Amino acid sequence: MAERSLKASEKGIQLARQAFNTLGITQETFAEQRVECSRSTISNFFRGKPVNREIFVKICSILHLKLEEVTEFPKVAEPTEEENQAFDIDTLVQEVREKIKPHIQERCGTMRVLDMTQPIKLNEIYTSINILEKITGRQRLTIDNLLQQCGKEDFDHFGLVKITGKRIPGLEAVQKYSKLMILGKPGAGKTTFLKYLAIQCIEGKFNSHLIPIFITLKDFAEAINHPTLLKYIISSIGLAKRLTLAQGRQDVHPINVSLIEKLLSQSRLLILFDGLDEVREEDKNRILNEIRYFVTQYHNNQFIITCRIAAWEYTFENFTEVEVADFNDEQISTFAINWFRRKAIKAENFIQRLKNNDRVKELATNPLLLTLLCLAFEESGDFPANRSELYKEGLDALLKKWDANRGIEREQIYKKLSVQRKEDLLSKIALTTFEQGDYFFKQKAAESYIIDYIRNLPNASTDEEILQLDSEKVLKSIEAQHGLLVERAKGIYSFSHLTFHEYFTAREFIVVKQSSEDALQTLVSNIIIKRWREVFLLAVGMSPKADRLLLLMKQKIDGLLAEDDLQQLLTWVQEKFESVEAPYKPAAIRAFYLDPSLDLNLSRSLSLSRSLSRSLDLNLDLNLSRSLSRSLDLNLDLDLNLDLDLNLGFNLFLDLSRSLDLSRSLDHNPELKRSLQQLKDQLPNPKSDLEAHKHWWEENGQAWTEQLRAVMIKHRNIGHGWQFSESQKELLQKYYDANKLLVDCLNSDCYVSREVREKIEDELLLPIAEIKKRQQ
Repeated sequence: MAERSLKASEKGIQLARQAFNTLGITQETFAEQRVECSRSTISNFFRGKPVNREIFVKICSILHLKLEEVTEFPKVAEPTEEENQAFDIDTLVQEVREKIKPHIQERCGTMRVLDMTQPIKLNEIYTSINILEKITGRQRLTIDNLLQQCGKEDFDHFGLVKITGKRIPGLEAVQKYSKLMILGKPGAGKTTFLKYLAIQCIEGKFNSHLIPIFITLKDFAEAINHPTLLKYIISSIGLAKRLTLAQGRQDVHPINVSLIEKLLSQSRLLILFDGLDEVREEDKNRILNEIRYFVTQYHNNQFIITCRIAAWEYTFENFTEVEVADFNDEQISTFAINWFRRKAIKAENFIQRLKNNDRVKELATNPLLLTLLCLAFEESGDFPANRSELYKEGLDALLKKWDANRGIEREQIYKKLSVQRKEDLLSKIALTTFEQGDYFFKQKAAESYIIDYIRNLPNASTDEEILQLDSEKVLKSIEAQHGLLVERAKGIYSFSHLTFHEYFTAREFIVVKQSSEDALQTLVSNIIIKRWREVFLLAVGMSPKADRLLLLMKQKIDGLLAEDDLQQLLTWVQEKFESVEAPYKPAAIRAFYLDPSLDLNLSRSLSLSRSLSRSLDLNLDLNLSRSLSRSLDLNLDLDLNLDLDLNLGFNLFLDLSRSLDLSRSLDHNPELKRSLQQLKDQLPNPKSDLEAHKHWWEENGQAWTEQLRAVMIKHRNIGHGWQFSESQKELLQKYYDANKLLVDCLNSDCYVSREVREKIEDELLLPIAEIKKRQQ
């Protein structure tokens, strides 16, 4: 049979006739109106005669028949004894391997993505991938099941990346399955893995008895004259080039159909098909049929196909489908070490900064975004202080650059949905689900959000059925092309990263709703809800000018402690600030006094590195002025619950004894010094035995402490026994945390006027009466 022709088998003819009879038309009508060919061509098809390959494929497609079930495959002739003598298969394989080695090394030996200024050798950067043998999106799980898998802490700190199944190394999967369909999200490392296999194979480190053939399916689909796969493989190896066989004589043989079929018949090819999802829609059926035909005819060879997981709509019989897993911590570290090995930046610094920034680390689980993070870190030795800029760069990579840099033009499923409109749509979905606390949402819910959006586009259909179909296509388009929404289980979706969920939520307020007063008021209403913290930081970062948002945040926070008792605490904090002299920002000193008052059972070894006071003044550290630290220690001692166990109470007693420092530091206040001396004289002799001290403490400890409290309230304005209810304590903690968020927003490299920055810092942690007084 000619290379450009195919003919139907007897079984295929029967299947074709059955399918044709359901159409209820004549062969002439079928030829003219459906296939667009001559009547004789259709007649030849049903009589099992050779038919032009493209027409044969088209007939099968119209009749919904699988090419491999209809086609009669030519038998590859067994080599004669003379041919076996002339061709030693192992020698032939090695000769072909040597011939194509430069080509494989040139094509697969380097990688260059995003904004790399030059290619990098694959072996220098490659990080082994892991494979999931069960496709995550096909799990039959409920939203409750998924939430149980993650746990609340995962959402707060690591996003959704822990939702995975059993992993095996990529090479192990290739060795385990002779026919493999590797699925994965955009940027998951599918192409890089195939290139790595080709290099390992050609260098004799993996399957050295095979000949690797790397085929970019997009290039094959768009090749001139639409060659068959067999011819395309021949051309990729080097058509009509001659090999010198290492058999002691100069036998020369062109690499032609006969030679490649011989290698195929001996199962000596490793065929790597890359990027099925990148094939244009108009070419897809032809390419699928070519692959099916080729794999069926030469089924004993090894085949691997890669495709984006959401674009996978087809089934290849006898292929095992697996999924590329997200990078884990070990893989992230390995990649970073490889990346920075010959650079001025140390990999250890990059890895440590990732550990300190959970939201950024979450993105590093995707190899493409990890590459982006390495490029960004390489520029300045740190990540941008304004994280919204970094996330926008990552989104641009997924929405635009990744395909554009490789010359891939994907079908716009919904023609009017530009990149910006997709971003607007994602922002709408993000805010709607985030407000409801829905990290996972059902497919039907996502489609309803999409319908609500696209029905308002210019010239949109008003037909609900059409809108429903369009919503399904748009959802699949966003998942397949950009990977920003992913199917976590059958019919259940989420954003690929919690970071992107938060980013698009913030974008809805700032970009889509253009920071309107209503939008900002709605955002600020969530200021005491912990999970909104990152949204506020991102909203401030992406605001052209954050003055109004920050002032609304400050106003909302001040209103949290409207109760008189809580205002008295703030008044006391302000009075303490006015009573000391210290070279720190006023708000930092107020925060220092407020911090330990929130929990009267806190240890003195409070870490200031993450406190509000430390955020306000980086010079504020553990070497505080003596007047601050002594007052604060004593205040904490006096406020501790006296109903402690005996040993702890006794130790506290000894601490209080040492706190009564009657040195020259009290000479300026002789009355206080005299009162403290009187209290100290009541204490038992320091040389008394332990039992005597304990007995004294049991009998006199509480009364003595109350006397000390009265003295300190009178002379130092400390020692107040704040008796707050549990709800008041909870509100105080929220007030403190909200102020910490406000300060973090100010420190996040956002654009805010000097006047607003100074106003906020000046009025931070002040009682409402004092704020009103200053504003008059």
